[in-house]
Amino acid sequence: MPKMGLKSLFLFKTSPSPPSIKPLSHSLMDENVETARNIISKWDLIPASHQTSSLKPTTVPLFSNTRQEAKQYLKAVASLQSTMHHLVALDSSSDSLIQAQFLMQLAMKRLQTEFYRILAENKDNLDPESVLSTDLRSSSVSEDEDNFSEDEYRFAGGSVSTVAMADLKAIAECMVSAGYSKECLKIYVIMRKSIVDEALYHLGVERLSLSQVQKMEWGVLESKIKRWVGSVEVAVRTLFRGEKSLCEYVFGSAERKIADSCFSAICRDAAATLFGFPENVAKCKKTPEKMFRMLDLYNAISENGQQIESIFSSQSTSSIILQARASKARLGEAIRTMLINFESAIHKESSKIPVPGGEIHPLTRYVMNYIAFLADYKDALSEIVADWSENPLPESYYRSGDRGGMNRSSEIAERIAWLILVLLCKIEGKAELYKEVALSYLFLANNIHYVVVKVRTTNLGLILGEHWFTKHEVRVKEYVSKYESVGWSKVFMTPPENPTAEQARAIFESFKFELHEARRAQSSWVVPDPNLRDEIKASIAAKLEPIYKVFFEKYQLGSDPIFGCLPDDLQRDLSDILSGCVSSLPTPSPPQRLKHR
Repeated sequence: MPKMGLKSLFLFKTSPSPPSIKPLSHSLMDENVETARNIISKWDLIPASHQTSSLKPTTVPLFSNTRQEAKQYLKAVASLQSTMHHLVALDSSSDSLIQAQFLMQLAMKRLQTEFYRILAENKDNLDPESVLSTDLRSSSVSEDEDNFSEDEYRFAGGSVSTVAMADLKAIAECMVSAGYSKECLKIYVIMRKSIVDEALYHLGVERLSLSQVQKMEWGVLESKIKRWVGSVEVAVRTLFRGEKSLCEYVFGSAERKIADSCFSAICRDAAATLFGFPENVAKCKKTPEKMFRMLDLYNAISENGQQIESIFSSQSTSSIILQARASKARLGEAIRTMLINFESAIHKESSKIPVPGGEIHPLTRYVMNYIAFLADYKDALSEIVADWSENPLPESYYRSGDRGGMNRSSEIAERIAWLILVLLCKIEGKAELYKEVALSYLFLANNIHYVVVKVRTTNLGLILGEHWFTKHEVRVKEYVSKYESVGWSKVFMTPPENPTAEQARAIFESFKFELHEARRAQSSWVVPDPNLRDEIKASIAAKLEPIYKVFFEKYQLGSDPIFGCLPDDLQRDLSDILSGCVSSLPTPSPPQRLKHR
């Protein structure tokens, strides 16, 4: 890891084994112990009555203001450690070694206190976001500037968090090298774990058991899911990643497993709480209305999957990766089950009352809105339904048995097409509830057209492809054509050639009556889509005009009051059909039967 400027203040060797130096004489070792005693006793925390020296204990923090004394203290500890290795080799029961051991205990106690103080006083400065934003290579303090104060150091380019991190690293290196890694880690874990747990709490992540989750009302659970989804990215990419970076920096000079075990002890419980929640949710009752929140959870884990795998990659945190994977897998199973339940709910819809006027059936609106929302989760659903062979589309659904035309780049295309097919089959059954055959065809045209428009205007269009549109737009036209043929058959009757004047009058009288009847009946029928409604009206007018316009002009009935309807007025006279407003037109007398001559 790159070393920063402040680190240059602690230019002593710290390693698990003693430095490789020439043997020291007894007098030199005694001198080293005495030098260490003078420096360590100066910062001793033991009350004066228990001290072996006349120096009074100090309450001034060692790692504050001038860094020179901190540097001297750590160099003294390193020198004392090296001397102790020599003394052990020479005489393990010597008075000098006993004194050195006592001094080392005093030094470690002081360093523990300093370590705790720096962690406690810099809670706000060492938050994960600040750690991640700190450039540990940016310090402009040169190696020769040993006497920089903390304020001077920050002015030169370092932040409060940078100073604190450097101090923690220096102390950790010293304590680990001296064999006091457990004491150092214990303080660090206690302090940092409380910060992580508190941060997760403020993010809205609670420790909830399976029974607690299952007993919650859906509204309450849904709000917790939303909060979890909004928090997981911050927890993973900032909280856990920042904490890992701090661990690796502070303990980076020690064995890798020390930093890994430290990070595990700090974040394992919090991460288990975070990633255990989705699995508990997935075990709840699997009703269709819960699917989108399940997909939100699934998406959140997927989108942060690489970060999770990277942050918790060590052996000591591998259980977190397994928990995240288990939650994702359980959510996938739950979503597949809910898709099956959703399809089953379509099959079981059993209303027997026809929708007035052939309007859009509520089932059509509900199912298509639901499926359109599903399309927004295309990537997640593609993973979930991959290689899912249940309820495949029949070969007859594809043109010439060719499944390639429906954009099979994703299994979700077939799954969604299947759900729409189930809906349309159900709607065809609903059409049989109408007594008027023409109205049943209009009902089918309305509903299939609604489906096509919904697909065209949402992400469903990208999934199903152009072939699907072509196929279903043709079906709409077919049902419109059948509606016109049945509903306007009497109006579309072709007049006989060369009728007499009396027959011509009777023909127009009959036309007037049938047109009125069709208008009156169909004024209560509905085509809710204005574009489709205008297309149908224009189509009806286009079929009527060629039949009657020539006949009308040939017999010069323009001023005859018995007709009262010119071909040019057809569009106006058709304006009140298919709007859902019951007509108030007076009913004319039935036309006289034609006399055959």
